[in-house]
Amino acid sequence: MAGQIKNQKPKILLAGDTDSVFISPDAVEALDAHKCSQISDAVELASREDFALVAVVMSDTAANLESVLKSLRQVSGESKIILLARMYQEPLAIKFVQGNRQDKRLADDYLICPVAAGDFDKWLGLTTVAGPQTVQTDVRMARKIRELEKLATEDDLTDLKNRRYIWEFGRQIIDRAKKISGRVTLLIFDIDDFKHYNDCYGHPAGDDILKQAATLIQRCCRRHDVVGRIGGDEFAVVFWDDPRRTESDAGSERRSLSDHPTEAVFIAERFREQLENAEFNLLGPGGKGVLTISGGLASFPKDGATVEELFKKADQGLLEAKKSGKNQIYLVGGPNAA
Repeated sequence: MAGQIKNQKPKILLAGDTDSVFISPDAVEALDAHKCSQISDAVELASREDFALVAVVMSDTAANLESVLKSLRQVSGESKIILLARMYQEPLAIKFVQGNRQDKRLADDYLICPVAAGDFDKWLGLTTVAGPQTVQTDVRMARKIRELEKLATEDDLTDLKNRRYIWEFGRQIIDRAKKISGRVTLLIFDIDDFKHYNDCYGHPAGDDILKQAATLIQRCCRRHDVVGRIGGDEFAVVFWDDPRRTESDAGSERRSLSDHPTEAVFIAERFREQLENAEFNLLGPGGKGVLTISGGLASFPKDGATVEELFKKADQGLLEAKKSGKNQIYLVGGPNAA
């Protein structure tokens, strides 16, 4: 009957290492879920028992995750499959959720870690026997949650990631780098004498400069690098080693991991030069060549072991660039370019 709710509590299956996925151990207990530390064991269990929801922890070491998800989809029947992803795994999670022309979707949705028990409610609600009106309400609620998530992580002027996102992403990617001997480089930069442009041309012109700068830095960076506006005219880029990187990233350049952070320096310098040579019509006939940036670069593990330490060191590099005449990018300990 429409609107009738099942009395039986929905069964949940957690697959993978959940130690650092949930906000607290209490969140795991609150779900009252079946747990399989190995995803392959979860596939076997899902073939024997019915679950309303299967939550799969994405792992850096699970090279066969795609094939496992295919197997899970085949044996889990009507179960909702939700991926639990770190921030840097979001592009891959989106790929599994969207599917392609050859394969149907391998997952129904994903959550960015850390998560709470209540984050699963919107999918567990879909296990009730409900009429069309209830389903429409669920869809609207899911869309609203997405909008709120975007407001919490994105800058509304430039559509880049905001300071909160950059800090949390930096923390997660450094934790990953510690486990796999990876490297991370943080660039912090701002527009030289930005207050002058606001005072001379007005704040709308200043906003347009920020939006154009945001577009340009994204074009210069690789697809997996994370670009954010962290306040005013200050921006940040997190460069990291993506094992799924393709030749099309960062143009046609392919550099070995041993060059890190040389590649970050190259991208930062390319952006600085392109911004300096860009034509800004909003500034009138003299708009070309008038905008410059100063920035600082700091790398894990050489310059710091935490996101806080990298921000501190990169800020020091930015200040040194300002003191030395602006329009340059400084590595910690000295300038990298003329």
